[in-house]
Amino acid sequence: MTRLRDLVRGQRTPAIQLPAWLDRLISIGIVSTDELVIERQRCVNVAAFAVAATALSHLIINGFHDFHGLILVNADNALMLAVSLLVPRLHRIGDYAGGIALVLAVLVGQMFIVWSLGLASALHIYYTLGGAMLFFFGVENWRLFLTLFGLYVLALVLALNLAPEDQAFRDMLSGQAMINTAAIIAALIFYALWDRDRARMELQDEHARSEALLGTLMPQAIAARLKSGREARIADKIEMLTVMFADLTGFTAAAHDLSPEEVVDFLDRLVRALDELCERYEVDKIKTIGDSYMAAGGFDGRAGAGAVAVGRLALAMMEVIDRQPPLGCHKLKLRVGIHCGPATAGVIGDTRFSYDVWGDAVNTASRMESYGEPGRIQVSAVFRDLTRHAFVFEERGATEIKGLGVTTTFFLVGTPD
Repeated sequence: MTRLRDLVRGQRTPAIQLPAWLDRLISIGIVSTDELVIERQRCVNVAAFAVAATALSHLIINGFHDFHGLILVNADNALMLAVSLLVPRLHRIGDYAGGIALVLAVLVGQMFIVWSLGLASALHIYYTLGGAMLFFFGVENWRLFLTLFGLYVLALVLALNLAPEDQAFRDMLSGQAMINTAAIIAALIFYALWDRDRARMELQDEHARSEALLGTLMPQAIAARLKSGREARIADKIEMLTVMFADLTGFTAAAHDLSPEEVVDFLDRLVRALDELCERYEVDKIKTIGDSYMAAGGFDGRAGAGAVAVGRLALAMMEVIDRQPPLGCHKLKLRVGIHCGPATAGVIGDTRFSYDVWGDAVNTASRMESYGEPGRIQVSAVFRDLTRHAFVFEERGATEIKGLGVTTTFFLVGTPD
């Protein structure tokens, strides 16, 4: 079972990893902390660099063909190159300043080019990229999008009906425009799909963490019921639940003069080991309370199997604590108590909800622990009777226990050979 700690601390990697230099490039000029705005401004940057590359390619082709004869066209391409490279700086002005500036620059600059070179150049095809503005502004800004998109449609209609026809050199420009348009579309779609894939991976990570968190707060069966949403309140009556409490004897005195790091390190190492034992023996950890540990078995209605699993867990816990290093100068021991009985279980709370257990099984198990002996597992007669086939017990005899009176208890000492 994946640990919540590992999920929280683990590195999350998108399915497709962009090179670091490229990721930095498409983030130039972005100062917003709003994830949605950042995503859209990155799209604007991708489009701006695509426009810059397109303008540069036309500038080179036109320059080789007839630099002086196409001087005004070359000047327009040079201006488009400069403006598109400056677009990322406009993100500081406003969330959509860069996107609006890029859209208007292409609209005006491309109109001049189409009127200069004619319809045969097919350069008016760039207006068909107007739909990509949705990446810049989002559907919630549909009025802004429709206004700018309408201008692009109008420019295309005017070009198709009024721009002059022209000859041969334009055929070569037409092919270049087709290739550039396809490249721009591919770049925008690639970025959009990459960003969607990244977002999906982050959602999967969040889902995995929430699943792991629920698994640490409550039994898996209860977590499944909670997630289903079919029950307004989760509250169960359990006829026979086995509850175990374990407490570190002498912990307060041992930790008194130690640093917080030493104390937390000891408790963390021990609790993680106990959590692993709960998973191994299929016992549900309920909670830790300071240096006390509470677990229970039999939530599924199998009282006998749950009691045996808790007994085996308690014996394994004694072995684990013996292997732990001293806390300061003190070698600590566990004092464990177990009882079987009726209980009520349910999910309580809102902002920090938890799964908890109440009732006779809990109260008596707590008494078994608090009136027990360090390094030993004290159990009730009910637990002994339910599991006598699986364990070896030593009778402690009659013991005066607060709230219970004189009670016969037993020590769980092991399993039959």
